[in-house]
Amino acid sequence: MNKILAALIAGLFAAGTFAASHTGAPMAATPAKPATPAMPATPATPAMPATPAKPAMPATPAMPATAATPAAPAAKVDAKAAKAEKAAAAKVAKAEKAAAAKAAKAEKAAAAKKAKEEKAAAAKK
Repeated sequence: MNKILAALIAGLFAAGTFAASHTGAPMAATPAKPATPAMPATPATPAMPATPAKPAMPATPAMPATAATPAAPAAKVDAKAAKAEKAAAAKVAKAEKAAAAKAAKAEKAAAAKKAKEEKAAAAKK
């Protein structure tokens, strides 16, 4: 569309009609010469069709390699399984670490509460 408009405007400038009408110069002041024909409009190239969005594939657990699969894909599957296993182990370790930290915090709070109660009991005697 922009190319077509640019071609039309360029044709008008070449003919002098657009330029003369916007510069304030009278049309009669320019010598009369035959108007050059406007450039033919080039057909617009059709837009590329939008590619449909691919639906997200659900995560599937890695399957162990079977004897029918070639060696290269089997290694790829094994690497994928090892990576998934490593990620799962890291997730479990993180959860255990968080649980241990929570237990330590609770234990520390209980010890502080017990010490406070003992101190209050000693102050009463």
